[in-house]
Amino acid sequence: MNTSTDWATNDQALARLALACLDLTELGDTCSAADVAALCAKAQGHLPGNADKTPALPQVAAVCVWPAFVAQARAALPNSIRVAAVVNFPSGDQPVDAVCAQVQQIRDGGGQEVDCVLPHRAWMAGERETTRALVRAVRMAREGLTLKLILESGAFTDDVLLRDACDMALVEGVDFLKTSTGKIAQGASLSAADVLLSAAAAHPARDRLGFKPSGGIRTVADVRAYALAVQSHLGDAALVPARFRIGASGLWTDIARVLGQTAAVSNATY
Repeated sequence: MNTSTDWATNDQALARLALACLDLTELGDTCSAADVAALCAKAQGHLPGNADKTPALPQVAAVCVWPAFVAQARAALPNSIRVAAVVNFPSGDQPVDAVCAQVQQIRDGGGQEVDCVLPHRAWMAGERETTRALVRAVRMAREGLTLKLILESGAFTDDVLLRDACDMALVEGVDFLKTSTGKIAQGASLSAADVLLSAAAAHPARDRLGFKPSGGIRTVADVRAYALAVQSHLGDAALVPARFRIGASGLWTDIARVLGQTAAVSNATY
């Protein structure tokens, strides 16, 4: 997919890269089945009001929903769009048994990816083995599914603690390092991205590891710096959906605008 660096200077090329790597997200506290249906229509490239017509945009990489909506999303989407769901979300403080039950719900619903929140408060309080035990339990429960670990990087005031958490997670076998839940004031940041990507680049499995910025990424312009960071740390080969994801709910609308669909997005509803 990424055979050139046109995206580095060309907004439309960047929008296409962002769309191909997008985890289109619906994690509102009042999320409903209707919200998930609209999400799945957008994921397939349908503009508002045109869900039964030819898609106007290419499809996204995945949708990301609550575990309760995995089965609905999987039934609504083609196999080429993956279904992810969150666990231990958003606090990171849930009991291990409850978190593993959420993983099983994702599996039972046909989901393919698990986005798990690190117990970041416990980690920063020095409860290293408790934190490690939850990550290990989720990694074992998710066997066969992609595991993205949400570090909640904006909660860390110490980059050393954040890097240590990344290193622990990679030793425990996570597939992606993800910045944020999007539920606290500080979402993704380039400084946190540098920590996560440095950890991935230093790991022996660097050629398969992935990175996902999330939280506060709303425009195509926001994406460029993160794509450049991935390129710098992991190379062009990492700028593919299997290794680079962008977690966002509003970014799709700006992608549509950049790709020439402004009026349709602005003037219609699902």
